[in-house]
Amino acid sequence: MENDLLPKFSVSDFVASTNQTLEYAYPSVVIEGEVESFKVNQGKFVFFNLKDAGASVGCFMMVFNLRVPLEDGMTVTVRAKPKLTNFGKFSLTIDSIKPVGEGSIKKGFELLKAKLDKEGLFALDRKRSLPELPKTVGVIASMQSAGYGDFMKIADQRWGGVTFRVYHTLVQGLDAPDALIKAIRYFNQLEVPLDALVIIRGGGSADDLSAFNDELLVREIAASRTPTLVGVGHEVDVTLSDLAADVRAATPSNAAQLLLPDKQEILSRIRYMSARLSPRMLRLVAQRAEYTTTLLRGAQDMITVQFERTARRFEYARQLVESYNPDHILRRGYALVRGEKVPGSIIEVEAHNYKLTAEVRTYEQK
Repeated sequence: MENDLLPKFSVSDFVASTNQTLEYAYPSVVIEGEVESFKVNQGKFVFFNLKDAGASVGCFMMVFNLRVPLEDGMTVTVRAKPKLTNFGKFSLTIDSIKPVGEGSIKKGFELLKAKLDKEGLFALDRKRSLPELPKTVGVIASMQSAGYGDFMKIADQRWGGVTFRVYHTLVQGLDAPDALIKAIRYFNQLEVPLDALVIIRGGGSADDLSAFNDELLVREIAASRTPTLVGVGHEVDVTLSDLAADVRAATPSNAAQLLLPDKQEILSRIRYMSARLSPRMLRLVAQRAEYTTTLLRGAQDMITVQFERTARRFEYARQLVESYNPDHILRRGYALVRGEKVPGSIIEVEAHNYKLTAEVRTYEQK
């Protein structure tokens, strides 16, 4: 009789009903524990147990969701959905996972660093320089953070005329990597490319900064079409995002210093160079003036010589022409005779100071 009052299920219905109940009661849970029995099957499926001192639960996830290397003994936080499998085994289906605790974070960091370094993702020869005077800069940050405030303050002090396009986003937690990836893709898909892309976050614990060791985020930074500048944490903090960036800044403030020149320093340099160049320029001008004067004098001397030579030639030619002047010949006592040299004809005789006509009496050839 009691059994008749209890709900009756087929096995499949019971599993489905249980999963509906779990989904309603725990649509998503966050659990922290230690990894054991980690394995990957067929390069697709990830299995491991999550345990603490009192219990252990099985976990399953697809390998593409595994964005940090795992090893047995690492402490992690997972976001998962509780589920009863068709084989009656309870497990957690993992949506996201991140190491917690200094030891586990360091272990995951070293494993992923070695993997990506082997692929050449951190190679120096693939890194690009930032533009000397950027005009349009994308900034990815939490606008409520002190790091963002420090960056903008220093940037404003150092240089003007720069357009900053800010993308407000999460910078820590399980959802931060995907939010940062979305921001990078937004800027890289703009029709007009930016001059530089800056990703900044202030200081925090290793757990706070662990989002910047996410494999997909690191790859997105390395693949950015816009030159990247990453300034995360304090000077001693180094994330894989820092290593993948074209330029790494020690802090958000340092990112502003690396991105923009210091206008006061440039003005001082210009004044110093002007002070040094002025005497030098005066000397150069004086030397050029002296050289030009020498050239002019040389040209004037050459012109004078050529003029005198031409004048002498002209005088010689004048004298030669003058020597053929009939008047000079007549002055020496000669005369010009015009007319037919036939007996009986009239001829004209011109001397220096007179003319006369005469009749030819005789004519004979000498």
